[in-house]
Amino acid sequence: MDAFYASIEQRDNPMYAGKPIVVGGSPEGRGGVVATASYEARKFGIRSAMPCKKAQQLCPYVLFVRPRFDVYKAVSVHIREIFSRYTDLIEPLSLDEAYLDVTIDKKGIGSAIEIAKEIKQSIKDELNLTASAGVSINKFVAKIASDMNKPDGLTFIGPSKIESFMESLPVEKFHGVGKVTAQKMNRMGLFSGADLKKLTENDLIRNFGKAGHFYYNIVRGIDDRPVEPHRETKSVGAEDTFPEDLTTLPEMEAELDKIALLVHQRLLKHKLKGRTITLKVKYHDFKQITRNHSLPGATNDWDIIKNTACELLKNTDLQQIKVRLLGITVSNFGIPSARISLQHAQQLQLPFEEEFL
Repeated sequence: MDAFYASIEQRDNPMYAGKPIVVGGSPEGRGGVVATASYEARKFGIRSAMPCKKAQQLCPYVLFVRPRFDVYKAVSVHIREIFSRYTDLIEPLSLDEAYLDVTIDKKGIGSAIEIAKEIKQSIKDELNLTASAGVSINKFVAKIASDMNKPDGLTFIGPSKIESFMESLPVEKFHGVGKVTAQKMNRMGLFSGADLKKLTENDLIRNFGKAGHFYYNIVRGIDDRPVEPHRETKSVGAEDTFPEDLTTLPEMEAELDKIALLVHQRLLKHKLKGRTITLKVKYHDFKQITRNHSLPGATNDWDIIKNTACELLKNTDLQQIKVRLLGITVSNFGIPSARISLQHAQQLQLPFEEEFL
């Protein structure tokens, strides 16, 4: 979908039509961050996850709109129903984005491009919103194509064009390549897919870890990941951004208590227990860290989750004590405690880049 939250607000409120608006936060006080910016706001350089104060500096007359997630979810359900008219293989990525495999074409249209056109038109007719579609032979290329001609775009990249397309793609457009990785690639003289293609698979793995294997394949247009309608739940979590920065350990522990309760309730709802508990901390300057601990056995116990998160918090840098966000995630559902041996008990410390945290 195109600027999903903002487009719904502009559709539902005529006073927002054609104007730069930001959904989420406000410029006063702590302000929060931009959830979505309308295309009129994006012309000023306003982007998602930007502090609202920065957004107002870029566009002094931008309008801030409180999000209505119940409305966005209802629209998302309607969009999903439109998708289901054409295929049962739908893999949602978020409220406003999904992969569709139309190999099995329920309407017998016979063309992925025509199916995309029909879906876009149905969304426009039934919801008065626009969507952009990417059509190709695999998930990675279709995803890149969907971003190429926004808003209201439709881009097809056929088999004969994929390798040349990938070679011309800037490295920062590759999935998983954020600012830090892109800078590292640039320092190595890697600016495009063609540059990446010159390196061997071992070179890429040595410099970028297991992601190097993915880069090696994807620059050649190889992506065998299936569209998965029912993806296995890998983690359950909750987080909260606070109206005012937290500055004391007791304040933070009180908030972790509430967040742990939410995680506990969600684990019960999904009948899951996990071994690994991860704490997420975002400081007032938007620096973000994670810390995790793996338990000897799986749990969904509120106290265990809360106490583990609190211990992880104490092991962070409490000198930088202004905290704007805390989160807890429970994962590692797949290994029953009875099967854990000593050789699996050692926890590896992996060097994650900040962009993935």
